Amino acid sequence: MSSDRFMRIHSPEFQAMAERVLEVTELTTRLNSLPFDDEAGKAELFAQILGRPLPARVTIYPPFYTDHGLRLDIAERVFINQNCTFLDYAGIRLAERVMIGPKVTFITNGHPVDPGERRLYLTGAPIDVAENVWIGAGATILPGVSIGRDAVIAAGAVVADDVPPASLVTGPKATVRRQW
Repeated sequence: MSSDRFMRIHSPEFQAMAERVLEVTELTTRLNSLPFDDEAGKAELFAQILGRPLPARVTIYPPFYTDHGLRLDIAERVFINQNCTFLDYAGIRLAERVMIGPKVTFITNGHPVDPGERRLYLTGAPIDVAENVWIGAGATILPGVSIGRDAVIAAGAVVADDVPPASLVTGPKATVRRQW
């Protein structure tokens, strides 16, 4: 996985990313319109989206969304329920036996907090999810988070900090950190 990223908007790297986003948006649109039982069609589109075939015994229920795809690393026996979103440009790793509820969002990119820099740069950091983690419906996992083995993320939780192994994380409460 890549380390933290800082990318200038309107750079060649940003342009290449934007082109990939358009390509993957078209591919996921096609994926999400296939009949549910079209396993061959889904496998072909996932291989294009991810840049490689899905590993053995992975289950993904559409609709499925990703903005890049090539930096989404899915291990064997992962289950992804419907309507999940993976903004994976900075990298997302899902280890074996991870289970993800519906409407979970993984976000590896953001913008600087400073108002003068928000429209100039993208920031990002990878997300790492260890083996046998369960993530409840509607949870949001933010850039740079690592989730330890056997952890459970409760439905609706917003995860902004690392999660220790074998722990339960709850809570969507927003907190004011600073003002300007």
